[in-house]
Amino acid sequence: MTSSARSPVPAHAPAAPPAQARRGPAGQLAGAGELARLAIRRDRAMLVGWLYALTAISVSAGYLIKIVYKTTASRATVAASVRTDPALAFVYGQLHGTSFGALASWRYLTYAALAAALMSIFLVVRHTRADEETGRLELIGSTVVGRHVPLVVALLVALAANLILLVLTTVVLAASGLSLAGSAAFGLAEASCGVVFAGLSAIAAQISGTARGARGLAIAVLGVSFLLRGIGDSGGSHGLTWMTWLAPIGWAELVRPFAGERWWVLALPAAVMAVAVVTAFWLAGRRDQGAGLVQPRPGPATASWLLTGPIGLAWRLQRGAVAGWTAGFVAGGLAIGVVGNGIGKLIGSGATVHKVLSKIGGHAGLTSAYLAACMSLLGLVAAAYAVSAVLRMRSEETEQRVEPLLAGPVGRLRWGSSHLLVALAGTVAVLLAGGFGVGLGFGAATSDVGTQLPRMLGAALAQVPAALAVAAIGAVLVGLLPSASVTGGWTALAICGFIGVFGPALNLSQSVLDIAPFTHVPKLPGGTFSAVPLIWLSAAALLMAAVGLAGMRRRDIG
Repeated sequence: MTSSARSPVPAHAPAAPPAQARRGPAGQLAGAGELARLAIRRDRAMLVGWLYALTAISVSAGYLIKIVYKTTASRATVAASVRTDPALAFVYGQLHGTSFGALASWRYLTYAALAAALMSIFLVVRHTRADEETGRLELIGSTVVGRHVPLVVALLVALAANLILLVLTTVVLAASGLSLAGSAAFGLAEASCGVVFAGLSAIAAQISGTARGARGLAIAVLGVSFLLRGIGDSGGSHGLTWMTWLAPIGWAELVRPFAGERWWVLALPAAVMAVAVVTAFWLAGRRDQGAGLVQPRPGPATASWLLTGPIGLAWRLQRGAVAGWTAGFVAGGLAIGVVGNGIGKLIGSGATVHKVLSKIGGHAGLTSAYLAACMSLLGLVAAAYAVSAVLRMRSEETEQRVEPLLAGPVGRLRWGSSHLLVALAGTVAVLLAGGFGVGLGFGAATSDVGTQLPRMLGAALAQVPAALAVAAIGAVLVGLLPSASVTGGWTALAICGFIGVFGPALNLSQSVLDIAPFTHVPKLPGGTFSAVPLIWLSAAALLMAAVGLAGMRRRDIG
């Protein structure tokens, strides 16, 4: 009788541990370094853009304040205005002191903290819920990578971005002549708000099953925070100042850079961040991969009549973006309007600022110049929406959702035209929202809503042809040079924006200024209306859109 060739396994031998157990606690972070390097590589362009924009805010805070508020009397006038004008306090916050640094913190810190929070929201959601939604994390999870490593990496990238922002802000403000302690407090207050919303975004990524929902939830919390801060800052006479303490943006203000820094306030965002991170990891361990804690509602059994054609589909794809941009324009317009009546007190009596504002706005009257300049700015921001809406065609194409549509009874021209029509309607909607906000805010400040509301709506609509002309450049690129359409579309917007905003102040020649479509828009409200340039801009936008559609008809899809 022969024995088996294999050695028998003793009955008392322990079973082999599973792979996860063999790795031990350190195995939970396996692959973190590689994934972090990949995340930084993916985000390098976006991070540079965010950090550049946020550093530009610090440059403005450090240098422009000294130009605008040169004298002690002008700074004292602003301080008195803030104490007596709830609208100014709501928009910018409370002013603690009359030094250059205190004014810089008052004018810029709230919005710097807001921007830092947005940066963190987009970073964290991108590397967690967005990658999970597209299936990337499932693919990564099939390798030797711990389950929670993507969340760890997302938080580390956001933390690193805010630390770099802290250093840049401190250096720039100190280089402008402000105190080092105040500059560091400004940077810490700004970065601490970003860190808090990195943690809150991590929680939102566990709750929502979609990236859009996670971003929307986090941004909604940010909006509530801004509102609470505004109510608390403007509600001194009503005993509501305590509401500022409920908002992370309010904590940034309460650090009081350049006005007797209160370092202990920074313990609040640190504590909230710690609790948020622990909560996010706890929630991540109690849900399925690819699913959020809140399950989406099942859709209707049958599609609505809007989805019977490409226009309805294009609207459904972009309605969320239109709603978000519209809400933002209403809020921004209200902020512009309520400040308009007191713009003279706000910017002081500096001849340089008046001259620059008059060049951009096109009027000698300060209030009219301010409102016209702000309308041009709203037009430029609306052009950013229009560019993103037009470039949605390219993203639909690269994500391979166009070919199934074109395989049915839908032609290329019909499909492309549907997205361009939605971009047109969305641009009109967001500009009307901005004009409504400005008219309502300025009308309430001047007790003349009935007159100012239609006036501002008309001024906002005058910006539509210029915004569409910029977006039409993206349409041409999508049709003729699709691989360069995203970069080219945003570059065209950046060039037009630079010329429109900085060109008059830099005394650029008229031939250079004429490159930007916004140069040709009548300076409304207050200026002389002329339909001729608006007709030419509309014709140019229509021609470029036709060229883009013709190019799309002849090239390969994908």
